[in-house]
Amino acid sequence: MSTGRDPTIHKKIRADISERILSGDWPPGYRIPFEHELMALYGCARMTVNKALSPLAESGLIVRRRRAGSFVSRPRIHSAVLDIPDIQAEIKQRGDTYDYKLLSRKIRTATKRDDKLEVSGRGLVLALRCLHCADGRPFALEERLINLTAVPEAEHIDFATTPPGTWLLGFVPWTQAEHRISAVNVEPATAKLLGIDTTAACLSLERRTWRGDDRITHVQLIFPGEAYDLIARFSPVGERAEPRSSVRK
Repeated sequence: MSTGRDPTIHKKIRADISERILSGDWPPGYRIPFEHELMALYGCARMTVNKALSPLAESGLIVRRRRAGSFVSRPRIHSAVLDIPDIQAEIKQRGDTYDYKLLSRKIRTATKRDDKLEVSGRGLVLALRCLHCADGRPFALEERLINLTAVPEAEHIDFATTPPGTWLLGFVPWTQAEHRISAVNVEPATAKLLGIDTTAACLSLERRTWRGDDRITHVQLIFPGEAYDLIARFSPVGERAEPRSSVRK
């Protein structure tokens, strides 16, 4: 046990808590030990504990609530650019029947072609290809990479029955997201999967998410142009906009 005079003790506390969260030992909503419990465990002052917890709160890994304690953050289902949609939930919410098919699953070493996920060295990635359907019609084709160094538990999830986006939103906290939206035409094989003509316009939504400095996932979703809307409500300059996405009936 530390004497509390070690100038690096706050780093150890922060690292220990981060490891418990990122490993999944402490799931979203879990209350971490109270400050006085951490003080006793590490033999340090309250100021040291606060110095350890503050960066965790700033990075979004924990939420500190006065008198109630600190809790592991629940995944945020929003971003400054566009909502992160749970396709399964959105399709069911509008009253349609949701169906899902895992087309391929492969664990492999990251290559230069995976630069958008920015996995260093010989890290492993889980490559998934999925098809989402609404009322029996193709709704979106998903191509996803998951960084197994950052999210090792993903290796053991049965994505044949659980959509990866739904699982990630529910169980893997994230602190930052980036979107890239574009209009595209697709290759014949993709057009066939989506049940559209090769000349039909499609919407491509690419997204990367981070947890602190760790890259979690990169995904590209291809929607038939008639199936998806991007809607944003804007405020005057200097005020925050509130964008949202929606599926189209």
